[in-house]
Amino acid sequence: MKHNGIGAICLILMASLGLPVFGDETTVNLESRVIEDFSGSSGLTWKATASKFTHKETDDEGNVTDEYPKLAAVETWPTAIYKKAAMANQEEKPKSLGINGNFDRRGYNWIDVYATKANDDGDEVRYEIPLPGRTQYLDMWVWGSNLNYYIEAYVRDYQGVVHNLRFGNIGYTGWRNIRTNIPNHIPQYKRVLPRLESLKFIKFRIWTQPVERVNDFYIYFNQFKILTDTFESLYDGDELADPEYVKQLWDGSGNGSSN
Repeated sequence: MKHNGIGAICLILMASLGLPVFGDETTVNLESRVIEDFSGSSGLTWKATASKFTHKETDDEGNVTDEYPKLAAVETWPTAIYKKAAMANQEEKPKSLGINGNFDRRGYNWIDVYATKANDDGDEVRYEIPLPGRTQYLDMWVWGSNLNYYIEAYVRDYQGVVHNLRFGNIGYTGWRNIRTNIPNHIPQYKRVLPRLESLKFIKFRIWTQPVERVNDFYIYFNQFKILTDTFESLYDGDELADPEYVKQLWDGSGNGSSN
């Protein structure tokens, strides 16, 4: 009885402290995964939208002839991950996502950078990128020009709740690796099977500060990646916790009845 009582007390303490009590949450297999290198090989198209004071060029009749923000895939990269000498001999050079912003007023202006993907009808629609495993960190190389801006990342959990994370300040010069951790209160697993409920990445948001200039600036992104725990416990019948396998199993049953 003593041993059972001690075990129950331990479980209660773990629950009260928010500690996981399932095997998958106590064993880890951390991997670094590149989610997007902005080279165009992923099949994603990146687009941007901005808050209301974004600059627009108009003709004499008031028609918009040019507007911001602008995005472009440009042949530039951080030498910390791509060596200059090696890249000089490459026919196809790495690319980065360039963002050109321009606002008419100082303040808390923002630019949203998000992915789109072609649907079954061939239309480009907004796409939330699945993040494999249980994400621990978001990580990206960002080029800054010492402007006092900062970046947020938005993710969606399996319950549909959107979380915004302070990715990092970009008030520095040149390329730098910035990262943010995923807090424990953002759920990525549940008690019942299947336990794993991975996050989806929604967008980046670039914020300007009221005391900083906001006309005609440039920012570059390269190699967006995550550090994630990909460990999954094996048990008898674990394949029946895979929704895709279960769908195939039931679709191929052929009789549509338990009789």
